[in-house]
Amino acid sequence: MSRYKIAWLPGDGVGNDVMEAAQIVLDALKLDAEYVHGDIGWEFWKTEGNPLPDRTIEMMKQTDCALFGAITSKPKDEAVKELAPALRDKGLVYFSPIVRLRQEFDLYVNMRPCKAFAGNPLNYRDDIDLVVFRENTQGMYAGVEFYPVDAGLKQAMADRNSKMKRFMDVPDDEIAISTRIITKEGAERIIRAAFEYAGTAGKKTVTLVEKPNVLRETGGMMTRVARDVALDFPGIELWETNIDAMCMWLVKNPQNYGVLVAENLFGDIISDLSAQLVGGLGFASSASTGDNYAVFEPTHGSAPKYAGRYKVNSMAMLLSVKLMLDYLKETDKAMRLENAISEVIREEKIRTYDMGGSNTSLEVAEAVAGKL
Repeated sequence: MSRYKIAWLPGDGVGNDVMEAAQIVLDALKLDAEYVHGDIGWEFWKTEGNPLPDRTIEMMKQTDCALFGAITSKPKDEAVKELAPALRDKGLVYFSPIVRLRQEFDLYVNMRPCKAFAGNPLNYRDDIDLVVFRENTQGMYAGVEFYPVDAGLKQAMADRNSKMKRFMDVPDDEIAISTRIITKEGAERIIRAAFEYAGTAGKKTVTLVEKPNVLRETGGMMTRVARDVALDFPGIELWETNIDAMCMWLVKNPQNYGVLVAENLFGDIISDLSAQLVGGLGFASSASTGDNYAVFEPTHGSAPKYAGRYKVNSMAMLLSVKLMLDYLKETDKAMRLENAISEVIREEKIRTYDMGGSNTSLEVAEAVAGKL
């Protein structure tokens, strides 16, 4: 029996390509694991009306963690049009399988390291080494939205907040509402995780990225909780920055930051910005973790036009494998893998198209495997 059982979730498009690259490296590392395939992705939405079938969820509950490739997502109306004809009148609504995974397994921490590797021609600066902690289950991505908005809902909101009264005369089908939900527990979990990581990694600061001067209630809660949590970590300084200013400071002085923490939407924004500073989404790995499970994935999309062409940079996936090894406490293998990745980048011989080269996703993986 293998030591680990890992859910293997290729998804769509280039997800399959980069998962092949991951397998090359995992085989070279000789990780003692059984990989269990799971159905997930756009094809299952089109044919079954569910991009994350229940059978996949049940399978995942029997595994230690999951490695995931990429997923195709489309707006509500487009999604319905692509359903099989027999499913179109059943009132099915597309919901991101990744968001559902995060909520189903309570993967409240989304950690995205952004490190500049020497030799990468795409680095904005060579001294960037920061990590974004993004709350994964609440905030603007909680999924509590309304359209159309009937008179009863508008009135209920107006009864509790007078600012809603100016929207009372807007026709029901001409107004949509998305909620930003933050609980004290949700705020504390992600902020504490950021501080704990900072302490372990030797980072001197944790920067809360918010907008409490405008989003007074939700932003105010995040700020109050951050200040309370910071008291438990006297050796780490809490910085507070508005989301708009943070985008500016990341471009100006990214080397000044160690750990950034934010709610879901703001974390999504700053993690993509930070990723671009160290080479783009081809180098952007992520770990979504909870108390009992974790999913590891590159943060790029499925890029359907490149599917099967092995064109995309597989470094993001290989760095996600490294995060998975950290989670499994395979510290030696994780260190060897990161060193191998660093060496391949530093040599400047193997480069995919985004780096100005012509090597394939698999050639990148083979080069890394050759360094192990």
